Amino acid sequence: MSAEARRLAARRAALEARARVRGAVRAWFEGEGFLEVETPARVPSPGQEPHLDAIPADAADAADAEQPAHGAERTAHGAERRRWLATSPEYHMKRLVAGGYERIVQIGKAFRGGERGAHHQSEFTMVEWYRAGAPLEAIARDCEQLLRVAAEAAGADAAALGVDRDFERATVRDLVRAHAGVDLDGDEADEALRAKALRASAFSGTPPPAGTAWDDVFFQMFLDRVEPHLGRPGHPTFVFDWPAPLGALARRKADDPRVVERFELYAGGLELANAFGELTDPVEQRSRFVEESRLRAARGKAIYPIDEKLLSALAVMPPTSGVALGFDRLVMFVLGAADIRDVVAFADDEV
Repeated sequence: MSAEARRLAARRAALEARARVRGAVRAWFEGEGFLEVETPARVPSPGQEPHLDAIPADAADAADAEQPAHGAERTAHGAERRRWLATSPEYHMKRLVAGGYERIVQIGKAFRGGERGAHHQSEFTMVEWYRAGAPLEAIARDCEQLLRVAAEAAGADAAALGVDRDFERATVRDLVRAHAGVDLDGDEADEALRAKALRASAFSGTPPPAGTAWDDVFFQMFLDRVEPHLGRPGHPTFVFDWPAPLGALARRKADDPRVVERFELYAGGLELANAFGELTDPVEQRSRFVEESRLRAARGKAIYPIDEKLLSALAVMPPTSGVALGFDRLVMFVLGAADIRDVVAFADDEV
């Protein structure tokens, strides 16, 4: 068999396994009483996080505008309402939760600019779900079950993957102390965190220069010293209690407001999922959006409109926990694939 024939056979086997995993995941959610929903792919507010970049949907808007009966959405004054491809279905799914949908899930596409690499594509598949009235721990248990379901559907060795038992748990503070030698407060000033990290030699490469923002200092230290230790083979790990500056849409912990109710799940060297105990205070959420817009402006990034409909929904949204899990990475995990290109029908550069 030629090298090309082997490559095509491996691709087909991966896609067949992917289809089985998708079917098993969908069946699991149905068995848990979740309603599968679909939300818009083109949105007026794609997200505010400083490290995410949305892909404009202007070309699609322009094409629509040529057909008056189905034109781009317009404001009360007749101006076109600009759209971007959704970086996540989060905003619209939360509006559904606020409207009384207590258990919802979506398996669909998300889009992010500048996402290229062995674990990234600009267009990828995400599984996102919400449980109204449930603690964050319930979402962690969901993740454990889904990885087991996916492993079984793929015919993988559950014990070798480490999904046949409870996953390991750690906190950001404990991990940063253990692997970077830094005692993280979460509310220290930008330069104070940088000074702590410099004293601990917590950067493997060139240290960030003076004036670097808190989140950039943290992530350089975390990626250099902590992340290489996470999700090692056979040891899926939940990382809980993220510093408040990295809270995005998560609520603060009642017993320590310097951290938020958030976990990330690492398995097989992959960051698989990001979960929040959801913030439902529209005043605090608006303040966070404004601060994120300020950070984006300071970094020369595009500024996106604040989602006023989401803020209105948060005022009536019940206590809720939710998570986004990368489906492509889930398939990579259960198949032992090293590159996302090996588990999708078409990579970005093959479209």
